[in-house]
Amino acid sequence: MENKILAKVNGFAITEAEVKEFLRSMGKNGQAYDNPEGHKAVLTELINQKLLYLEAMKNLYEAEPAFKEQLKKAKENLLTSYAFEKVISGVRIADSEVEAYYNENKEKFVSPESVNASHILVESEELAREILAKIEDGEVSFEDAAKEHSTCPSKENGGSLGDFTRGQMVPEFDNAVFSMTVGEITKEPVKTQFGYHLIKLNSKNEGQTLPFEQVKERLSAQLLSQKQQKAYESKINQLKILFPVDTLL
Repeated sequence: MENKILAKVNGFAITEAEVKEFLRSMGKNGQAYDNPEGHKAVLTELINQKLLYLEAMKNLYEAEPAFKEQLKKAKENLLTSYAFEKVISGVRIADSEVEAYYNENKEKFVSPESVNASHILVESEELAREILAKIEDGEVSFEDAAKEHSTCPSKENGGSLGDFTRGQMVPEFDNAVFSMTVGEITKEPVKTQFGYHLIKLNSKNEGQTLPFEQVKERLSAQLLSQKQQKAYESKINQLKILFPVDTLL
């Protein structure tokens, strides 16, 4: 693919590839500039940088002691980073290692218990008991009562709150709903900071072991990171023998 020249500064070409590389160096922030206007802004910045570079070369800044000191530190940092990459570059994690870890630690890969519930929220305990009595007598369904009386936006869906896990609701609500059986409606209104709730448990999903394929990618990255850390620590221990370290603190 042709590397299109977008500008020239004193004969130095700035190409489309340089613009794209600059965007990549910005990480996620670069996504906001990945459009025609953004590319123009990046090109302007690259032109500015090239002008500063030419100014530095013209005035022989690289011969100044302060610059040489900065260059020395930058070189040291780059070499350190490069050496670290050398240490971990050969570290690999096989699929068999990942699967073996998963099989030996399945208890770590369990989805949390969840429930699907509906509720009716009202301001007074008296009204909550009146509604509950009508539901128990068959005068009105739980869903219709929610649509008529509930002050929660969920009333539009018959009081349905959908699926949720422990800790997503206030403690009083949580304790009540997770102790219920499927199909049950609370025998007493549940008081919370929001008012009085009548709760119906629609379904319950016990915690289940997540399938290997669902956790494989995340687990592989985690195990690779651990293996790289061990390789790094091993290398450091070897280097301490080669280059004695005296700690003065």
